[in-house]
Amino acid sequence: MTKNRSHYNKKHKGLARRLRNDGTGGEAILWNGVLRASQFHGYQFNRQFCIDDYIVDFISRKLKLIVEVDGYSHNFKYEEDRLRDEKLKKLGYTTVRFGDKEIRNDLDNVIRVLESYLQE
Repeated sequence: MTKNRSHYNKKHKGLARRLRNDGTGGEAILWNGVLRASQFHGYQFNRQFCIDDYIVDFISRKLKLIVEVDGYSHNFKYEEDRLRDEKLKKLGYTTVRFGDKEIRNDLDNVIRVLESYLQE
């Protein structure tokens, strides 16, 4: 039996495509300025990637790193986000979360935090 190492779930593909087109301002800044086209230290990131039962904002499968951009609504989803992050951790992924405002106002620090997850 072959193990699905990326845990890709194509049943959410249509929704993921729509989310790519309707992302937040913080997502656009992070994608266009940092993660797109392997510009982050040569690591490939995918945007709005279907993994297990979720669609994550950004993922580097090589780094096993998921980057989530949380807007205002996440202030009320703490427990839901915690359970989601736990489940993704069981799949071997680390999730790092940034607020939309944090990306807009302090992108340099966001980049430093992401760099701390690079493999030696």
